Amino acid sequence: MSNLHEECGIFGVFSERSEDVAALTYYGLYALQHRGQESCGIVVNDDGVMTAHKDVGLVGDVFTADRLDKLGTGNMAVGHCRYGADKFNSRQNCQPVVVNHMKGCLALAHNGSLTNAYSLRETLEMQGAIFHSSSDAELIACVITQQRIVSKSIEEAVCGAMDKLEGAYSIVVMSPTKLIAARDPHGFRPLCYGRIPEGAYIVASESCALETVGAHFIRDIRPGEILMFSPNGITSIDTHCEKCKPSPCIFEYIYFARPDSVIDGVSVHQARKNAGALLAKAHPAEADVVIGVPDSGIDAAIGYAEESGIPYGLGFIKNKYIGRTFISPGQKTREHQVRIKLNPLGEIVRGKRVVLIDDSIVRGTICAHIVHMLREAGAAEVHMRVSSPPFIAPCYYGTDIDSKDSLVAVSHTIEEIRRIIGVDSLGYLPLEDLPGVLGNKGCGYCNACFTEQYPTAVPDQRSKNRFEQKLNRVMNR
Repeated sequence: MSNLHEECGIFGVFSERSEDVAALTYYGLYALQHRGQESCGIVVNDDGVMTAHKDVGLVGDVFTADRLDKLGTGNMAVGHCRYGADKFNSRQNCQPVVVNHMKGCLALAHNGSLTNAYSLRETLEMQGAIFHSSSDAELIACVITQQRIVSKSIEEAVCGAMDKLEGAYSIVVMSPTKLIAARDPHGFRPLCYGRIPEGAYIVASESCALETVGAHFIRDIRPGEILMFSPNGITSIDTHCEKCKPSPCIFEYIYFARPDSVIDGVSVHQARKNAGALLAKAHPAEADVVIGVPDSGIDAAIGYAEESGIPYGLGFIKNKYIGRTFISPGQKTREHQVRIKLNPLGEIVRGKRVVLIDDSIVRGTICAHIVHMLREAGAAEVHMRVSSPPFIAPCYYGTDIDSKDSLVAVSHTIEEIRRIIGVDSLGYLPLEDLPGVLGNKGCGYCNACFTEQYPTAVPDQRSKNRFEQKLNRVMNR
């Protein structure tokens, strides 16, 4: 139960005929709801006319049957569900972004975080650009629009924009006649596509969303690739594919993605089981039962149990009607939500030596609360095992760790952390075991949050709330 956020989910539909693409996108966003629970939106393209609706809230709340009906039918659609880097969850930052320009219009949905957002935005503002939000999506849309004015096609404009964008971005762009999917040259955030048999093509952040709408997975979009869907078929543009070494985020496998997804050829479920097995080898424990913190700790707990021979048990019942614990602002609110969200099963842990598996420890406060709940339920011992190495560095690619200040592993030893969270023993996944999580397939990945070795230049302006802070200063004068 990590208190990390800021990953988003994107979804796109391209069909050769007019159909209920809004409904397809609605179901796709439901499958991606774990990637964003703050806001969502859908834009439908009906013969070049774009109809949009977006708002703060969950997919099922924002899109009623009546609202979906008003979006109408079309042959293309783009959808988005969001967690934001800003603490102000406003409708202005909802996606997809829709832009009308002299050559037509476009809609864009984005997942990731630009490392050059601050400097790029300042440059565009000096050129007269006006922004209505603090999101990178609006910034990317502005860059693409500028390129589109001087380009022959939308795909050429996206290609030109990618020369100016730095950092993490997986995007879906919809023009009046084409759907474009693009992934940054490092491939930080996942993106794949598939097809409904004899029907629409689907682009999604994760393969689980393809299966939800009945589409067969075709392949992942490669790092740096631009994939264009048009009435003339599918075109791949690989101009940027060899510009960088692929560095997909390792934490997608450890925590962010749904366990039934496959990302860049690696099963998320199997990756988490691998992490648990590696933990059992690196940090064995004398215990009676292994339990996992729902949801991302469960697969790792199963792997730990299988490798160690200690029985696996269902240690917590999860309230399925409560979102991830970090949705609400403020640490006190998060702590209250933990008790609402999770309830330990006394008959499983009472009088037992328990191995508790979680995906990470960021600040340590939530972990301490969970351990306290297990003690109250009668656990004799609690041995915590973490399926990732200690967080020691900020992330600039779409995970909400913008400074070292909140990272408990930066200022405390493992023994000190053990005492802080109140466990009998504590063990992290060794850094050298990270390749084994992905099955030693030899693919690169980004582990900068564990090593401080970044695949890109670190931005000079590091505050993720920089635009909101600037606005607050102006308003408080």
